[in-house]
Amino acid sequence: MNSPPLTDLSDRARDIFRLVVEGYLESGTPMGSKALAGEGGVNLSPASIRSVLAELEQRGLLAAPHTSAGRMPTETGLRLFVDAMMQVAEPTREERAAIEQRLAEPGPIERALEETSALLSDLSGAAGMVMVPTREPKLAQISLTALDANRVLAVLVGEDGHIENRIIALPVEALGTSLEQASNYLTARSAGRTLAQAASMVEKEIASGRSALDEASRDLVQRGLAVWSEDASNRPVLIVRGQANLLDETALGDIERVRSLLDDLESKQSVAGLLERARRADAMRIFIGSENRLFSLSGSSVIASPYRDREGKVVGVLGVIGPTRLNYARVVPMVDFTARSLGKRIG
Repeated sequence: MNSPPLTDLSDRARDIFRLVVEGYLESGTPMGSKALAGEGGVNLSPASIRSVLAELEQRGLLAAPHTSAGRMPTETGLRLFVDAMMQVAEPTREERAAIEQRLAEPGPIERALEETSALLSDLSGAAGMVMVPTREPKLAQISLTALDANRVLAVLVGEDGHIENRIIALPVEALGTSLEQASNYLTARSAGRTLAQAASMVEKEIASGRSALDEASRDLVQRGLAVWSEDASNRPVLIVRGQANLLDETALGDIERVRSLLDDLESKQSVAGLLERARRADAMRIFIGSENRLFSLSGSSVIASPYRDREGKVVGVLGVIGPTRLNYARVVPMVDFTARSLGKRIG
């Protein structure tokens, strides 16, 4: 969506355009000429203001929901405002402290991610979203237990204390010592490494004949690690909190839009795909209305930022989703600060 350059507008038109957008984002209602000429507004007559409003409407920056109403920004107008006119308001000391305190609480990283999503929802008044890091955690131990002749329970213990159980459908003939041997072998190779790193080391040892595993354990390790690695890399996890915040008085006046938005949020795979685009970006992404196909029907905006580990590598993405009249000036820096704080927590 291309918006006209800000330099194409006169100073008077820019002032009125800014007041319309800021008033609409605050109240959710169109702004009329009388309101714009009131206290704190522009020093022009209502007739002169109406003339400028008509010009801005012709340029595609403003629109009137009906004839007698005031004006509200179009998606093109919002994009121009966000890109060229918005003055961000940094999070307050209290907000920064609340974010850092919530993320500093001990526990597995999954809990921190859920806290982040809920926190973004609380602070923005919209729905908060966090996509789980794409990297795998480092492991401390792997243990294998036979469930029956054809299934094995693998218990993966992370360095952060997180425990994950996975069932592998593998026909195992030599269950007793082979599973114990394979568990010991895997723990020795996986400690301090990700599952993918451990799998690579094991495969090289087996291929070179340097592995001390017997045939049954070797088969279990080769096939089992392949299953785990594929599972870990192909399951995007999206945490969404605060959907109820989307049901404000303005939204209830357009219940079909809200229903469409909630349906979109239920399709987490699609939302994860949208956030994946933000993850590949170097900086924050702001999608306004129909700029993203996923939420085009519901007319919603997404503010998303990648978050990085201490080495500067992007490991996930977080953000908020809400109506196009989000308070961008407040939410954008809040999302940015939360992303940086979560990156420190991830380590």
